[in-house]
Amino acid sequence: MSNAVSKVFVFLLLVLTTFLWVGYSVTGLTGGEKKAANVVEVSPEGGEAIYWGKGRCYTCHSMGGQGSAVRGPNHGQFGDKFPLPMGGRAVERAKDRKDKTGQPFTATDYLVESLADPGAFLVEGYKNEMAVVFAPPISLSLDEIKAVISYLQSQGGDVDIDALNNPSGISKKFYDKIQAAAAAGGGDPGHGAAVFKDTCAFCHMVKGGEKPGLAGPDLSEIGKRGIKYISEAILRPTKAITKGFETHVVTDKNGGLVTGLKTRETPDEIDIAKVAGEVVTIRRVEIKEITQDPTRSLMPDDLSEAMTVKDFQDVLSYMIMQKGE
Repeated sequence: MSNAVSKVFVFLLLVLTTFLWVGYSVTGLTGGEKKAANVVEVSPEGGEAIYWGKGRCYTCHSMGGQGSAVRGPNHGQFGDKFPLPMGGRAVERAKDRKDKTGQPFTATDYLVESLADPGAFLVEGYKNEMAVVFAPPISLSLDEIKAVISYLQSQGGDVDIDALNNPSGISKKFYDKIQAAAAAGGGDPGHGAAVFKDTCAFCHMVKGGEKPGLAGPDLSEIGKRGIKYISEAILRPTKAITKGFETHVVTDKNGGLVTGLKTRETPDEIDIAKVAGEVVTIRRVEIKEITQDPTRSLMPDDLSEAMTVKDFQDVLSYMIMQKGE
């Protein structure tokens, strides 16, 4: 009996050893154990690799005599047009931005702005055509952008990693924009603002925006609700209707229907705001019935179908930025 048990034990041991050996061999053949990708180093060296690699900066810019692209300004010292390399140039540009905006721009702020909002300051002789580096197809992360900036700082200027990691109020706004884009899967908040104006501003408003119609809630702090809530609000508008914005259906005595948001009510009449912004005043003596429909939103159910995937991502990234600040 004991001999039989010993044989079984030896057999199981051989099976286990064979299994482990096969697993080890397969792992070796497929390139070994997969390790997590390294987090980008916020340093001039890390930025240089991105500048000449993933960031594709070299397709439009050169660095002094390195590279041949001329579509964008040369980032190094190059002839009479660029007597200072980018690091030193940023110091001078920061003074210009301070004079123009009245804000205390630093060289770091200028470089952050130049990547996050390149149209804010255009070098004479060049067009506003720089790609959005934090949106597809480039999709640089915030740390990758910081690294590129440190590389640009190293070109004749002072590398200030502390300023990059502890941003000023000016840079912080641009960081929020970049992070919002990342949260939305690579959206462009700048284009998202245009999509919002064309698609959403008939009913909604955000802080600092134009006065909208009356049919939708103020979205100035919608970003605090998170991307999941915002996505569902666009894709499934009836799931969570904001209190005070319920849909009312008014049936008059002739069988006519008016559907919209009840915005005013007196003993003699009520006002109903329709989606297009039109406000209809109805006398109570003409009303047969007023009902509230909790399953219906004035927001179109097919709104997402009216937008491209890019438009959807862009408006999401714009919405995430709306935190009432």
